[in-house]
Amino acid sequence: MSQVSDTSVLLDHIALAVPDDAEVGPLLGTKLGGRAAKAGPGRGFRFWQWEYANGGRLEILRPDGPPDGFLHRFLDRRGPGFHHVTFKVPDLQRATKRASDAGYEVVGVDLSDPTWKEAFLHPRRAGGIVVQFAEEHEEPDNLSRTHLAYRPPPRPEVELVGLRMRARDPETARAQWETLLGARCREEAGLLLFHWPDSPLRIAVQIDARASEGPVAIEVSAPDSIDLPEAPDPVLGVRFTRVPRAAATEDHPA
Repeated sequence: MSQVSDTSVLLDHIALAVPDDAEVGPLLGTKLGGRAAKAGPGRGFRFWQWEYANGGRLEILRPDGPPDGFLHRFLDRRGPGFHHVTFKVPDLQRATKRASDAGYEVVGVDLSDPTWKEAFLHPRRAGGIVVQFAEEHEEPDNLSRTHLAYRPPPRPEVELVGLRMRARDPETARAQWETLLGARCREEAGLLLFHWPDSPLRIAVQIDARASEGPVAIEVSAPDSIDLPEAPDPVLGVRFTRVPRAAATEDHPA
């Protein structure tokens, strides 16, 4: 399988599932200085995106609709935490065929909305996290640019660097993020660092042959004056890890 073009795929955002999004503002906004960005309805959920100084975005998903919906089931099984990472692709059908041909399990293909076509890689084969492919052509009119009229106070700049993952072997990690999804890869301090030239976000993979695969933490570059949760945050169900600003910007030199 040949590697895709460096510019044909874009790591767009990291998504977290929570039972109630009303409590995320104090951490993502007031403490970390995120700006409330677009929000809107989905099928069985509502979403709310937070944008940071470098343009990186976190998406919060909360259930909406019948109690047997997919997000209700996810939260019942796992509680709040990492749900998926989203990649924008130029052609969804080509992207899903390439993934299927490479042995990935493609699920949830939805071509019904011409403005947003999507499909997912099952986490069983995709390193322990759901990977969303999205082909977007225009922004739907029903998206709001604010949520709960939330306006965080001025804060020192915090950059959302990316997602820290764990994998059992480097070949599998490189096959997914580099060969299938077109990332550039470099090794540093025992990590495989995958980045996409037009995205502010990266995926950093630590290799541990004995550990469970999957997401570990959200990487941020933040002043020392901002205390980051060392344990999983009780609202979001994830922990944050600090990345030095110099190291964060090496993936995207000016």
